[in-house]
Amino acid sequence: MQASAQRSGRPAILVTAADLAPQALALLEAYDVVYAGKTPSEEDVVALCREHDPVAIIVRYSKVGPDAMQAAPSLKVISKHGSGTDTIDKAAAQARGIAVVAAAGANAAAVAEQAIALLLACVKSVVALDGRMHAGHWDKATHKSTELAGKTLGLIGLGAIGRRVARMAASMDMRVIGFDPYARDLPDYIESVSLEAIWRESDAISLHCPLTEENRGLLNERTLAQCKPGVVIVNTARGGLIDEDALLRAVRNGQIKAAGLDSFASEPMRAGHPFQTEPNIILSPHIGGVTREAYVKMGVAAAENALAVLRQATPRD
Repeated sequence: MQASAQRSGRPAILVTAADLAPQALALLEAYDVVYAGKTPSEEDVVALCREHDPVAIIVRYSKVGPDAMQAAPSLKVISKHGSGTDTIDKAAAQARGIAVVAAAGANAAAVAEQAIALLLACVKSVVALDGRMHAGHWDKATHKSTELAGKTLGLIGLGAIGRRVARMAASMDMRVIGFDPYARDLPDYIESVSLEAIWRESDAISLHCPLTEENRGLLNERTLAQCKPGVVIVNTARGGLIDEDALLRAVRNGQIKAAGLDSFASEPMRAGHPFQTEPNIILSPHIGGVTREAYVKMGVAAAENALAVLRQATPRD
């Protein structure tokens, strides 16, 4: 555990990371900012809560559970540096009267671009052809990729990120269908459909929903079998949405043409994970929302949301 703080006797705000954007720090000048280090464990967070009794936690890495909340009697708000709050025990927070807020939409552009990049990498064989070229091969006479124009993209989740992906896909002349029971006022280039229609009609499926106990393992042996043969799967949301063993089998038997994955059931991915040797699975280390621009936007939004609760104001959406 590595922790640093500006010791002054002021109320503390714990950041579960080693840094925060300077623009966000400027907003927190009335507080001592405590950093948990680059890879804090849940136990590290508990220990720092016990030591510093923060009034707010800004969550970048690690989980925040009931033990951390119990160790910080002054805690008023847990603010996610990003949109997904599945690493925060929201039931425990509610029981303690601790607000949980998220920087919804702050990384939407970054994650949407990553989703499209992974989709293109899958259908255009970008990684495989790069490897062949670097090995001295010239496969122009034998290789044929796929056009996305005219194909159907199925989106699960139509929040800020899903809608951005939809707009980019529509600009490439794709048909866009989407499932989101909470979405309202969809643009005309998104056709709202049932989940069954997503499986049945999509040439590619991209996940953009939060992880809940209800949708854990949403893509599994049963649902993948309902998809078109040769479907492409993209996940820039949460790894728990996919049964990884079922996905691997479906890639290997050809039911899935390729998968582009930016999130995983267990992170960081350990050496020897079977995905690492599967050429039709393209991997990135959960960096869809990690851009210079999103780093600032998420940090500022997380700080503003925490301050809004501390000032008994309404956090921004």
